[in-house]
Amino acid sequence: MISVVTRHPAGTQDVAAAVADLTRPGDVILLDGDLGAGKTTFTQGFARRLGVTETVTSPTFTLVRSYSTTAGFDLYHADLYRLEQLSEVTDLALPELLEDAGVPVSVAVIEWGERGSPALGPAHLSIQISHDDSSDEARRLDVVSHGGAWDDRLDDLAARLKCPAN
Repeated sequence: MISVVTRHPAGTQDVAAAVADLTRPGDVILLDGDLGAGKTTFTQGFARRLGVTETVTSPTFTLVRSYSTTAGFDLYHADLYRLEQLSEVTDLALPELLEDAGVPVSVAVIEWGERGSPALGPAHLSIQISHDDSSDEARRLDVVSHGGAWDDRLDDLAARLKCPAN
């Protein structure tokens, strides 16, 4: 696990950029945290680092947005906040969007991801974003690899963020 505290939204976006630098097609990144914690802010920084030039907004009502990147793969940004049943997450077919004929071709960043994690497969990066007591804009990001997908990249991420991996 990696824990990092950012002092402002740009710092949260810097963390997202470091994650984006290590992202590979097929990766699933689950974001969780209270309303207003910074999930969309994180995704904006992530998308910008991948070369997305469109405005990235929360897909709360559309559920999934797709963005072309300059990194050679598409980015799917999903928001599961309004979904109440796991079957609704399954209906989005997010795992299928990440592959073409069994070959990883896309990346997904999913807000309120814990709600759908059983339908998204065991391998993902989980990022819990919470308010930090040090200031109104400060955030704590706890980053955990699940299912081995990021195990080999967590130390590199910790080094980029200049924080220890636990």
